[in-house]
Amino acid sequence: MTLTRRIIPCLDIKDGRVVKGTNFLGLRDAGDPVELACRYNKQGADEVVFLDITASKENRGMILEVIQRAADELFLPLTVGGGIRTLDDVQKTLRAGADKVSMNTSAVQNPSLISEASTSFGTQCIVVAIDVKRRTQMESDKTPVLLPDGTSCWYEVVTHGGSKPTGIDAIAWAKEAENRGAGEILLTSMETDGTKEGFDIPITATISNAVGIPVIASGGVGTMEHFYDGFVNGKADAALAASVFHYGEMTVAEVKEYLTKRGIAIRPPGQ
Repeated sequence: MTLTRRIIPCLDIKDGRVVKGTNFLGLRDAGDPVELACRYNKQGADEVVFLDITASKENRGMILEVIQRAADELFLPLTVGGGIRTLDDVQKTLRAGADKVSMNTSAVQNPSLISEASTSFGTQCIVVAIDVKRRTQMESDKTPVLLPDGTSCWYEVVTHGGSKPTGIDAIAWAKEAENRGAGEILLTSMETDGTKEGFDIPITATISNAVGIPVIASGGVGTMEHFYDGFVNGKADAALAASVFHYGEMTVAEVKEYLTKRGIAIRPPGQ
């Protein structure tokens, strides 16, 4: 059976608005999250991801209100992340209308949250988001990843919006997340985020080969070919993009048409 690949627009939300930056910095406004999500719904997106990138407690009520508005108007799966720190947060987010929750910093700080959430709510709705950064100084206990220029590096898990190094090997962490009950990995490379130079293929392919759960490639889409590269060379199950969709450089429908012509199994828009 051929599994269809998924195209997922990602909406980074700050103070109730969609924003987009480069390498997690230089944020600019991109519109109302529900309006944008509805646009992607019409274009044939397979899912939509909302990430509350400030994730401060005072914004928690606001993001729940956004989730409720989106759930009322959307007819596609909605994943929500940012500020998911406790089982109660997971429950509130799902109850507001999210189909899946994404946890990142909190999962690193408290890995048992993955286990508890997957046991309580099912693995199918638990996504572990992993932000990574290349480290060229190899360490004996880290997994080497071969880069296109023939050199090796390892990938470190970073938290708090990419600002805090953890010393954790990304491949080992992805495996642990799967073992603890994560249903998917949302992988973002800080090397490529917002650059429009393509996904970070070496780490995407390495983690895709290392785990048995779906891997969502994130960070760096600039052309339709980048989606193809993420699926074929990155072995990703889904591809996530933001600015190319938000600023009208391409539509989800156009991407799906392109991928279908290149032989990628994709769910047609409107189905």
